[in-house]
Amino acid sequence: MNFLELAKSRFAVRQYTGQVVTDDELNYILECGRVAPSAVNFQPWHFYVVMGEEKRALLQQCYNRDWFKEAPVYIVCSVHRDQAWTRQSDGKPHGDIDIAIAVEHMCLAAAELGMGTCWVCNFDAAMCADVMDMATDEYPAVIIALGHTEAVAPEKNRKPLEEIVTRL
Repeated sequence: MNFLELAKSRFAVRQYTGQVVTDDELNYILECGRVAPSAVNFQPWHFYVVMGEEKRALLQQCYNRDWFKEAPVYIVCSVHRDQAWTRQSDGKPHGDIDIAIAVEHMCLAAAELGMGTCWVCNFDAAMCADVMDMATDEYPAVIIALGHTEAVAPEKNRKPLEEIVTRL
């Protein structure tokens, strides 16, 4: 499929099958995140792959939803504040932008493989950082729920180009 078809096929999945995510699938997805661009190529990210039952149970306390417990894999995507580029003119740090690019690369890679993902941002970040034993300069930005799915993409409701684009 072409890129537009792939982008249209990706959606937030909240239903997962019991099928195991293979090492090859996981490594492909992680590699797609690794090669994502970042401001000044600083790559201020770290990806924690959570598959073990003990860590999964702890992470589920950070975001206690039934559907979340079904996902066989979580990728906790963190940003190292000290490694992120900051724009000089206004002091804007770009770590959140960088991690968003990497996360969406991974989500699109999973969609290409026929798998499902869901961005999770509404979690207890302090508890998550503790569970992952993160460094003091590091914070969890996103958790990706990942797994095989039989869910069907809902129809997307997006604004038309005319509403969101200004051509000058």
